[in-house]
Amino acid sequence: MGRGRARYACGVDFLDQIKAVILAGGWVMYPLIVLSVLSVTLSVERAAFWIRTHSRRSRALVRAIGARLQAGDSEAALDLARQDNTVYARFVEAVLDRARRPSEPAALEEIERLRPSIDRFGVFLATTIAAAPLLGILGTVTGIIRSFNLLGSSGAVSDPTAIAAGIAEALFTTALGLAVALVTLFPYAVFRAQAERCLGRLEALGAALASLGDARFAESKPTDPNPSVRREQREPATSPAT
Repeated sequence: MGRGRARYACGVDFLDQIKAVILAGGWVMYPLIVLSVLSVTLSVERAAFWIRTHSRRSRALVRAIGARLQAGDSEAALDLARQDNTVYARFVEAVLDRARRPSEPAALEEIERLRPSIDRFGVFLATTIAAAPLLGILGTVTGIIRSFNLLGSSGAVSDPTAIAAGIAEALFTTALGLAVALVTLFPYAVFRAQAERCLGRLEALGAALASLGDARFAESKPTDPNPSVRREQREPATSPAT
């Protein structure tokens, strides 16, 4: 019972400290908190997406699909693609289902269609990395201005804590802005690396699909059973010289 009360008291004290820091940081703390919450939430979503996309099962599926495509067995590759819901499976299924003849333009078009899901939230995370320190600097400037206004006012400053409040605002906003940028920077770098890796694999699968389409076209192209006869038919008859 005593331990529960102690934990509750510690939790209340911690929340009170956070509230005091937010109030001391001024209005700039609120957009920084919003950015931090959104950044963490979107980073968790992207982490779950890439863990699912590049899991061991997904890597094995991509290798199996590539082997079927290189062997010319498009039906087996399509069956494997329909068993999964990753970006790679959707790519192969879309190209084989929608394109009458798999080709490089069709593969590139499908990659561009999937790119928004691959680069999802990238712009927001990159903007947060740049905007959070700037907001922190803005809070620093407003805090310093507040302190200098007090120092420059007529009469002596009777309460030093008023000046300390402006300095605290400057320090808290700078610290939180840098923290938000750092918390966002490292996941964003990992997500960019995963996106480049994904696009490289999609291009490799697209090349395999284009080779498969070229092979199909070569097999379906009619062959001339007697090209010499056709050539004689196309050439005009010439009269013998007299």
